[in-house]
Amino acid sequence: MIDLHCHSTFSDGDKTPEELVAMARKIGLKALALTDHDTMAGLPRFFAAAGGGESAARGYCDAGDIVLLGGCELSVDFGGRDAHMLCYGADAANAPLAAKLEEIRGERDRRNRKILASLNAQGIAIAWEDVARHARDGVVGRPHFAAAMIEAGYAKDKYEVFDEWLGEGKKAYVEREHVSAEEAIRLIHGAGGIAVLAHPHVLRFARAKMEEAADALAAMGLDGFECHYSEHSPRQTRAYRKMAEARGMLVTGGSDYHGKNMPGVSLGRGFGKLCVPDDLLAPLLARLGRTE
Repeated sequence: MIDLHCHSTFSDGDKTPEELVAMARKIGLKALALTDHDTMAGLPRFFAAAGGGESAARGYCDAGDIVLLGGCELSVDFGGRDAHMLCYGADAANAPLAAKLEEIRGERDRRNRKILASLNAQGIAIAWEDVARHARDGVVGRPHFAAAMIEAGYAKDKYEVFDEWLGEGKKAYVEREHVSAEEAIRLIHGAGGIAVLAHPHVLRFARAKMEEAADALAAMGLDGFECHYSEHSPRQTRAYRKMAEARGMLVTGGSDYHGKNMPGVSLGRGFGKLCVPDDLLAPLLARLGRTE
């Protein structure tokens, strides 16, 4: 069993990179990828925790009992819809990619300040310090606003916060700027990485429209689809696998583990029934020019 999608305290997860590696080993994962939002800053600690000796820049570490992959998750625009692009194996020091990630993080900070101002104006009396504390050393995101609101008694759980305040189109939602899917793929490839569409179901396309989207993304150079995912039904998993395989794309999968910031999702197992097959790892590593 492998897990190619998780988040640490360097974005909106609640576990450190070291804790994630320890958890992965404890549950017997054969591979784990760290894919924090818009940053690869946690990768040196991630690789060091495995004792494999590979550099973060190379984006890969075989520690014997577990393979670690480095990457990140980018928010992108595809046809006017929000989508996420997973990056694997890219050079963290690549100048164009590093510059774009820095730009995205700056835009995220501006957005966060607008969210806070909107919440305050609507009677939610929380301060920036209340939100940032929940991010520990990482990038502040909407889950940290949710945690601060829950702590202050404004909501009972994350779902209530997003349903009323922070979800798309809700009271304090602030639109964010996105890099285009085509640009994201170009940047990832330029840094020696591969680009995979995360959780395709979030596009909310009907089957025929999703087929068209797959063709368009393939033409842009997309490398793969995240077919196995915590929120995908068996039917969706089969459909996405068929789309990917028909276009010669990689099939990947992951839990999207965030710890308590995504309640009910376990590392490796998602909501309990997720099982990303081990045999998906070799083609991914081969595409990166690595070996198991």
